[in-house]
Amino acid sequence: MSVSASPSSLPAAIVRTLRAAGCVFAEDEAELLIATARTPVELDGMVRRRADGLPLEHVLGWAEFRGLRVAVGPGVFVPRRRTEFLVERAVAAVAGRSGRVERSNGPVVVDLCCGSGAVGLALRAALGRAELHAADIDPAAVRCARRNAAAHGGDSLVYEGDLYEPLPAALRGRVDILVANVPYVPTEAIGTLPPEARDHEPLVALDGGTDGLDVLRRVTAAAPRWLAPGGSLLIETSERQAEKAAAAFSASGLLTRVTNCDELNATVITGTGPTNGRTGQDA
Repeated sequence: MSVSASPSSLPAAIVRTLRAAGCVFAEDEAELLIATARTPVELDGMVRRRADGLPLEHVLGWAEFRGLRVAVGPGVFVPRRRTEFLVERAVAAVAGRSGRVERSNGPVVVDLCCGSGAVGLALRAALGRAELHAADIDPAAVRCARRNAAAHGGDSLVYEGDLYEPLPAALRGRVDILVANVPYVPTEAIGTLPPEARDHEPLVALDGGTDGLDVLRRVTAAAPRWLAPGGSLLIETSERQAEKAAAAFSASGLLTRVTNCDELNATVITGTGPTNGRTGQDA
């Protein structure tokens, strides 16, 4: 596409370019690109990058997630719409929390494998207030999450490291809601992912090991040490993995529930600890 096209023909030219590149929602994408670009030259570059296969969100520099505009960029996992169901179930877990201890700054929320930070920020927005902590092993994701935390206010803390390792020890036994959008694609299935994910998103955010549940098992095994009495762990997985994933939750002593959303093609496992104390081994 060239910006030399007349203003009246410009949207049609962009749509043709995007459609030729295989963009199914070319019209919608063209509108977003035109609305986001600040100059014709910038627009031309954005259309070219999108036609070359860069994820739309990376081209725009942002993604919409439960009404929030969160920054994303090259090398950062793009939050999926189906993951909004994870936030929905977390909100429900707070509402139904038995033995809940009221805190002046809201429930303590931890977002592991946080990526851009979208899940934790959307959950805090839905709850109205929360003490939010997030962590990711990928430095690019941490930088992005910190940027989003600053943009959306509050005093969220984002840590860099492997799962629980960078979290403050003071959080152990205090976490009301622990959410984790862990990588759950089996290693051998990575090659079948759409090129936008396979070629432009970090492998660490996609590859869940031989059966896709390696990281999930690590998260569930240690979760009881961090959950407050009656606190909940929630993890997104696929429907075909749900039975094995739920078994990992149960093995950690959590009361386990599998919930599906057909509209979003989403599956979430919720595990709730006992209200009279922590389960699992002491750290």
